Amino acid sequence: MFIPRGIMKYILLDRDGTIIADKHYLSDPAGVELLANAEAGLKKMQQAGYGLIVVTNQSGIGRGYYAESDMRAVNRKMEKLLAPSGIKFEAIYHCPHAPDQDCNCRKPLTGMLDEAIAQFGLNPADCYVIGDKLCDIELGLAKAVPSILVRTGKGQKAEPECKGKATYIADDLLDAAEYICSH
Repeated sequence: MFIPRGIMKYILLDRDGTIIADKHYLSDPAGVELLANAEAGLKKMQQAGYGLIVVTNQSGIGRGYYAESDMRAVNRKMEKLLAPSGIKFEAIYHCPHAPDQDCNCRKPLTGMLDEAIAQFGLNPADCYVIGDKLCDIELGLAKAVPSILVRTGKGQKAEPECKGKATYIADDLLDAAEYICSH
């Protein structure tokens, strides 16, 4: 169902390694730690008129390591840490499936992006996908959405395989925001 929000352009962000520290199968909100410059970058994007949407693979749910309620608690902690800066996510989509489970939502598959397109009426050409892995960049490529690799999280390791595929390679979310605002 399309919900008009008055925002026409969006940034679709990976969570772990992009906004918060990538901790192996994070299920405890006490472990949530914002990455350096994540808050400043998100604020700059939002101030530039972009809606912020999280798209995150959470295979720990499908593997039985933690429950969806644990993931939601981690998301709430992330949102609470960002709230003092006025940062608000329009939506948080997640894929709960393990890699061997048949689904259409595990990045780089486009299920979460398709859901965002349907819910928000977004035009992929007016959006960006930002993440720290090849699957994030490939998600953008699958729908012709410009994509940015951040060198945080697993980004430095993924950089060689993302060169020539990512629209831009940024040091962190603030660098990504500066790139977006200059284009």
